[in-house]
Amino acid sequence: MKIKEEKLFNKGFITITIINFVVFLVYYCFVVITAKYATDSLGATTAQAGFAVGIYIIGTLLARLYIGKKLELFGRRAVLRYGALFYLLTTAAYLISSNIFILDGIRFLNGFGYGAVSTAANAIVTAYIPEAKYGEGINYYGLSTSLAAAIGPFIGLLLLPMVGFQAIIILAVVLAFITMLACFKFKVQNIVLTEEHRALINKFSLESFIEIKVLFVAGIAFLIGIAYSSVLGFLSIYADQLHLVTAGAFFFVVYALVVTVTRPMSGKIFDKYGENSVMYPSFICLTIGLILLALTGNAVVLLVAGAFVGLGYGTFMANGQAVTLKLVDKARIGVALSTYFIGLDLGLGVGPYLLGAIKGLLGSYQRIYIFCAIIPIIVSILYMIFYRPNKPEKAPALKNSEEKASVTE
Repeated sequence: MKIKEEKLFNKGFITITIINFVVFLVYYCFVVITAKYATDSLGATTAQAGFAVGIYIIGTLLARLYIGKKLELFGRRAVLRYGALFYLLTTAAYLISSNIFILDGIRFLNGFGYGAVSTAANAIVTAYIPEAKYGEGINYYGLSTSLAAAIGPFIGLLLLPMVGFQAIIILAVVLAFITMLACFKFKVQNIVLTEEHRALINKFSLESFIEIKVLFVAGIAFLIGIAYSSVLGFLSIYADQLHLVTAGAFFFVVYALVVTVTRPMSGKIFDKYGENSVMYPSFICLTIGLILLALTGNAVVLLVAGAFVGLGYGTFMANGQAVTLKLVDKARIGVALSTYFIGLDLGLGVGPYLLGAIKGLLGSYQRIYIFCAIIPIIVSILYMIFYRPNKPEKAPALKNSEEKASVTE
């Protein structure tokens, strides 16, 4: 159901945005330190450590596929609340990760919890954004994800050598607990489905799991995710080789600052001039940022690279979500957003494996970043050739069901 709110910064929008920020913060805090913990503390091999990082994405993808399909049937309220509870329990379970196999299981389950909560939040926020401000609203909401993608790794990289993995787990549990309380207090409006929509959800078909209309956007999100995974996966090692460890941590701070400043502007440009006015610049900026990373020899260049990567990946991540919303009607928002984030998460998950596999051929991290800088160029060409904006039709059945929707605590 669409909430009748004229202003963008209403209570519901702010609340779900903060919830989304904390959920992503916990995820990104762990993503950059899991491999190091697995090798240093659990005696895992490099391959085992890589699997521990990647299995999280498998859990997330399964959640996005299943929850994306069943979201409106289960109800957005229930998925958000009980997903947050499961996310808390599986985050606390890191405390018992005494060997690599237990860690793998916990990572998988934690990834499923993360996927469930984020899928629900991504659908819920659309009800609090005025339709005329979708681009601006999604960019502000996406700011929570982009900031988490910057602050989380910074916290992880900064705290791991200072306080250790166990202390970071306790911090994450506290954050997850506060988030769970907020989810149970937050009033969420469910969509009342017609029999037609229920039949489509219960039908076992590709269309019931995946939104075909956004497959192309999800595909370019996959490629952009691979390009950015070179930063998440290898920056700490690369910065250490260059003796720029401190600058490497502050790379993510610069990223966050740039995204914070530019995100509102990009949303307004999206609404006024259309998606192409922000998508092409995001591809160009990501390419420049990755080239600068490959050429860096000092802290200044490294931090400037962080600014361009923020302009590139940070801008694309939110605006790709806004494009997704433009392509579908409201009955398919949950499945469509799930499809988009499956592409993005899959790129982030398989990227380190693919890039690690070709490192032997390329010979250095500098060449990996050059290789990844080519990806946004290819994406921009594909986008220019194949992307065609689609004006979704209003689903009459859903329109009627919205009028019947009820609000309960």
